[in-house]
Formats: sequence, structure tokens, C-alpha cells
Amino acid sequence: MDPFAAVPRALAAEITGHMRNTLQEVSEEVEREVRDGVPEYSRPSDDTYMRTLRSGVVGALALFIDRIAEPGRDWGRVAHTYEEIGRGEAVEGRSLDTLQTALRLGGRVAWRRMGMLADELHLEPNVVAALGEAAILHMHEIAEAASAGYSEERLRNDGELTRRRKRLLDLLLTDPLASPEATRELAHAARWSIPRRVAVLVFDDSAQDDDDRLLLPAGVLADTDTRPARLLVPDPDRSGAWSGRPPVLALRDKPTAIGPTVPLAEAPDSLRWATRALDLVRRRVLPLEKGVVRCSDHLPTLLLYADEPLLLRLSRRMLVPLGDVQTPQRERLAETLLAWLQSGNSVADVATRLHIHPQTVRYRMRQLEKLFGDRLRDPQSRFELELALRAGAAPGQPGGGAVNASAGPPPPPRLRSAGP
Repeated sequence: MDPFAAVPRALAAEITGHMRNTLQEVSEEVEREVRDGVPEYSRPSDDTYMRTLRSGVVGALALFIDRIAEPGRDWGRVAHTYEEIGRGEAVEGRSLDTLQTALRLGGRVAWRRMGMLADELHLEPNVVAALGEAAILHMHEIAEAASAGYSEERLRNDGELTRRRKRLLDLLLTDPLASPEATRELAHAARWSIPRRVAVLVFDDSAQDDDDRLLLPAGVLADTDTRPARLLVPDPDRSGAWSGRPPVLALRDKPTAIGPTVPLAEAPDSLRWATRALDLVRRRVLPLEKGVVRCSDHLPTLLLYADEPLLLRLSRRMLVPLGDVQTPQRERLAETLLAWLQSGNSVADVATRLHIHPQTVRYRMRQLEKLFGDRLRDPQSRFELELALRAGAAPGQPGGGAVNASAGPPPPPRLRSAGP
């Protein structure tokens, strides 16, 4: 049964008459109680906010009186008011607990005044019980309306905030960069504090499940709709993000490349290097340790592969003398020559590095002397030879595989340890 209808009709007019006479007084008392009991609501300087709060209090009490006088009365207007109050709480960034505390305080004041009214009118216990049940129902419905408005605004704001942060990420990673003014404006709208330095992470998200949500630290901008997916981490070195590796841990088994930490204006460079590193990981040029590759650990390789067509031309030109050597022997000679260049012409170091006898090293170097001649002593040629051979040492070397005769000399060989 509707508890409002349970109030005897013969008493309803007298009860509501007394309530209307004290409506303003009770409203002011509820308002004071809420402002005193909930610090977040102590905002006397904010006229707009106080008018909204006062309207909500008066409206809730007035509707309660109307529902006693006319059970079944539509309460949509006050419900809308409390939905708006709930939305305002979400916009202000307060928790729903704060609003619910305020409602409980208001209900306590109203119930205290209702007790005084019951004594004044000498109401029977069954009437007091009906009024109490009606008051509880009324407060519950108001709280539900406020909660609905709060939840709706949070959902709307969260979606809008996500969209703004994606736009901000696009802005920060686009070259050329937008103006500082545009960046500051969008960062403010996205509630994002502008850092001094950033690092960009990219990861392979092709197999992401709809339920596979990334739990990332606050302040990290993310866009998983791109390929590869992208994250921008603010001040990663200062915040200790790399020592605790929270962004990396959040990515679990997703192959990830971390670009260098750079000033915010150079974020597109960090993205470019991280994207290149992830591509080289897929091609097995760079190793993937615990699912992560850090660009800062592989700068020479990234530089070497910055222009692969040019690297291929250099390799073909410098390694022409190996073109007529049979494949197994060509790979052994290339491997030995690279080790010799890297060890400063030390036969002993080459033997140790390749796990072969020093005499084998001398034998191979005599062959290489015949093939390359004075180029093995020319500093410029030695440098270019090492670049070509380093490229050939990677499993995903540029131009790998067979090359037809019209294409010129063979690509740099894939190096491996072998016998003489």
C-alpha cells in the first residue's frame, strides 16, 4: 500500500497545513544542517550553487507535503531537480557519498521536525508510523534520482573526457606540432597537466579482446584504436614509471616498444622511434626482453635502419667482393670480418668471440685480404664495411633472400658462427 495514502484523510489536511506554515523555517534548518555537517557544501559565496541547493531542499519538502495531501501525485519536477543536483556533483568531481551524506542529514532534520509536529497534534502511533514510512520512501526516491543524474553525468563526462584526451594525444603526436596555446587549451579541457618531458609507448594490440581493458596510471594518454596502439607517459623518469614499469605491466603479453624520453614538443620523434623499434622487433632485428624493447638501448641499430633503401645500397656496394664466394664460406668470412673490425684487428679477440682457433682467423683474414685489399686499412672503408656487415648480422637484414643477377651484388649475408 502507498504509505502516503495510509495517512488518514481526516488528518491529512491538518498535518499538511502545519507543514506548509513551517516549510520555510524547516528548509532553512535543513540547509544549515547540511552546510555545517558537510564541508563540501559550505559555499556561501557561490550564489548559483546555493540557489540550487535551496531549491532542492524546498522542492523536496514541498513535494512531500503535496504527496500526503494528494497521494499518487506526480513528483517528476522534483525528481528532475535532484537529477540535476546529482549531475552537478559529478561535474564538481565529488563522490556520490558526499551527496548521500547530505541527504541523510536533511532527512534527519525533517524527521525531527515531524516528531515535534506529531507531539503538537497528538497524532496516534499508526499515523506517525505511516508518516515515517512515507518519509523513508520519499528520501529513498530522491536519493535514487540524484544517483541516476550523477551516474548519467559520469558516464557522459567519462566518454567526453576520453574523446578529448584522444584528440589531445593526436595533437601532441602530430608533426608539425600545434601552437602552445592550442595545446594548453585542449589539455585544460581534457583535465591533463602538461608535463615537461614524455615518452611514447607503442604496442601490438591486434588481438585485443573487448574485455581486455588497460588499467593505466593516471595521466597516461592512450589510443588503442590505432595500429600500433599508442600511449604517452608524462615525466616517466621523474615519476619512476620505468622503475615500477606500471604501463608495461598493464600491457601484459603485448609486445611493446618504448620511445626515448623527450621534451613534450618532441613527442612525435619518440613515437617515430618507438614505431620503428616495434617493427624491427617483429622482423627479429631487435631482441624483445620480457616483452619490451627500449629505444634508448638500441640507438645505433635504429640509426642504422633509419633509411633501409640507402642501407641496402651501401651494403651491396661494400660487399661486392663477397659476391663470388659460395654461401657457407661467404657467411663465415663476413662474420670474421665484422668481428675483426670490431675488435681492433686483434686475432686473439676474434678467435675468442667466434669460438674458433686463432689459426682459423688468420686463414680467413688472408682470404679477406685478397678480396678487399687496401680497403681493410682505409678508415672510411672500414667504417662503411662495419655498417654493411652489422646490417647483415641481423635476422631481418634489409634485402634478405635471393637477388637475381640483374639486381647487382648479393645483399649482406646473415651471419652465424661456423667452422673455417
